[in-house]
Amino acid sequence: MKKAHNERKPLDLPLNQILGGECVEVMNALPKDSVDLIFADPPYNLQLKGDLHRPDNSLVDAVDDNWDQFSSFEVYDKFTNDWLSAARRIIKPSGAIWVIGSYHNIFRVGVALQNQGFWILNDVVWRKSNPMPNFRGKRLTNAHETMIWASKSENAKYTFNYDALKALNEGVQMRSDWVLPICTGHERLKNAQGEKVHPTQKPQSLLHRVLIGSTNPGDVVLDPFFGTGTTGAVAKMLGREFIGIEREDAYRNVAEKRLNSIRKFDRAALEVSAAKRTEPRIPFGQLVERGMLRPGEELCSMNKRHKAKIRIDGTLVGKETTGSIHQVGAAMENAPSCNGWTYWCFQRDGKLIPIDILRQQIRSEIKEQAN
Repeated sequence: MKKAHNERKPLDLPLNQILGGECVEVMNALPKDSVDLIFADPPYNLQLKGDLHRPDNSLVDAVDDNWDQFSSFEVYDKFTNDWLSAARRIIKPSGAIWVIGSYHNIFRVGVALQNQGFWILNDVVWRKSNPMPNFRGKRLTNAHETMIWASKSENAKYTFNYDALKALNEGVQMRSDWVLPICTGHERLKNAQGEKVHPTQKPQSLLHRVLIGSTNPGDVVLDPFFGTGTTGAVAKMLGREFIGIEREDAYRNVAEKRLNSIRKFDRAALEVSAAKRTEPRIPFGQLVERGMLRPGEELCSMNKRHKAKIRIDGTLVGKETTGSIHQVGAAMENAPSCNGWTYWCFQRDGKLIPIDILRQQIRSEIKEQAN
């Protein structure tokens, strides 16, 4: 489902900026119903106790920062409800939210989303192709994280670029389990000492898929836990506007430097495969009205087994049946349905040409006029 993209962005939005401060406070200062999408990577509340070592006794660089420390589940739940409430206020009625988490927190986040009125569209399993092993050998290797995709309400007209994701997946319908590597190599940001700048930096491939599937060029994407700016980097590359919120000075500085080195793709590269159902509807009768096909002209089925004549009102008359191009085609094939646009052909210079060619010609004219 692709929403109508005619909502104007408020002039006072701090677009393409990283805002310092606590996310709830900053979001509450933004205009109501002003962003198209929120991607949130909140603290996971990992509840780590003690250091974690590899078999060679080297120390694992785990998430033990202050921002991931909560004294109880109740405190974490309050934090979750507060930021989700602030997020809900600024999401447009046609907007949506993605939240990523691990088994430590995602179930609590899911409950909070539903309690606040969000409508869950999918949960997506990000299966890591190169996960960190379980060094203690007391549990299964934690090889995935879960993302929840939710619209603001049950009947919201959210953006879903189904055909674009299908094209990204080599023509196969995109599933809800995504196999992508964790952030490593040249993509992993490190400080002067060679240490990770951020322990939970997300890979660009993950954000690329999220933004391609659920936003359009020019949409405003907000990340309330901006970190080192992966959401902003991908948004900038894909021609989306972004707003980042990050309370840690060190992360903001790294994100600023990172974003300054990103260039946008050219306009032609930003276009994605569009669903045919989103294209202008062209009645078959319009082809007759415009003289592209004539009343009394004979159409032939693509398989050359059946023929029908065009009537002045844009219906067809065939052997023992009349009706629309779809109805007559279905009747002649004794099928429950038929796409008349691809079933029927007209003859020109001894060649059979699908009538859909004429429909596409009209659609091209409409697009040119719109531009």
